[in-house]
Amino acid sequence: MNAKPDVRFPAVSVIMPVLNEERHLRGAVQAILAQEYGGDMEVVIALGPSTDRTDEIAAELVAEDPRVHTVPNPTGRTPAALNAAIKASRHPIVVRVDGHGILSPNYIETAVRLLAETGAQNVGGIMHAEGENDWEHAVAAAMTSRIGVGNAAFHTGGDAAPAETVYLGVFRREALEQQGGYNEEFIRAQDWELNFRIREAGGLIWFSPELKVSYRPRPSVRALAKQYKDYGRWRHVVARYHSGSINLRYLAPPTAVCAIAAGLVAGVALTPWGLVIPGGYLAAIAAGSLPAGKGLPLKARLQIPVALATMHMSWGWGFLTSPKSLAKRVIASRRPAVHSA
Repeated sequence: MNAKPDVRFPAVSVIMPVLNEERHLRGAVQAILAQEYGGDMEVVIALGPSTDRTDEIAAELVAEDPRVHTVPNPTGRTPAALNAAIKASRHPIVVRVDGHGILSPNYIETAVRLLAETGAQNVGGIMHAEGENDWEHAVAAAMTSRIGVGNAAFHTGGDAAPAETVYLGVFRREALEQQGGYNEEFIRAQDWELNFRIREAGGLIWFSPELKVSYRPRPSVRALAKQYKDYGRWRHVVARYHSGSINLRYLAPPTAVCAIAAGLVAGVALTPWGLVIPGGYLAAIAAGSLPAGKGLPLKARLQIPVALATMHMSWGWGFLTSPKSLAKRVIASRRPAVHSA
């Protein structure tokens, strides 16, 4: 007679959207397979058109462990990858992990417990940014400071509580299927948009500091600027698509961009007093970088203001210049139905 499955440990599907992740993919998958979890597990990697050794590494991982599978994602877009992996997976709990994210050892077990305890449709925790060189240490410090990201609990930590959104997420499959998965028109902000829809349908999104995923920051100023410009651009699309989804925290960066630009123009063309605004901003981020950089090497501490300014100005500029055509395209799109394979 076959033993009954332990209901405390429902089977989980880990889904991974991957593109050009040769640097981190093996470590990310190994951290998943090493999870302290008593239930069955599968890992589905959705492979975009990488130009590095990502596909080769993924093939090695498949050959090494029967729990690992791959599916193609020819578009290279994250939401399409997520939907493809969801469709190819089969278990009742769906865990999203990025190719450069490292799960803490008991992440999945803790998340499953929290789903049961809270009745939430999605639970998530802290995006624990960790660098590997001075620049990445500086970005990590900026991303985990309130002056960098405001009061976003998944960046800065906080008490367990209902949340607007969480980092990555561990979902009940029925919630994903009810919402038709991720909206593939949202190249960025697809997590926030999906969680908004889940909340609008009466579902609970739950944040807990017990959950932690190590995250590797972008390796250059240019890459960080593009990342945050895209964040701002697509957060404005969410605001247009879902009326009432914006709050003051999201308006701070575009307001800062406008104020600094006006101050510079006034300072050059009219009066030196106009430079008080950009000067005050620079002084504020310099002061804010001091506690953020505690314990870091001097070279890393000196780069924190650069990281902060890059994040703020890029996010704000992306928000201000987000074309209305993106929202129209999203509104016209149809969310694809997501069902088990």
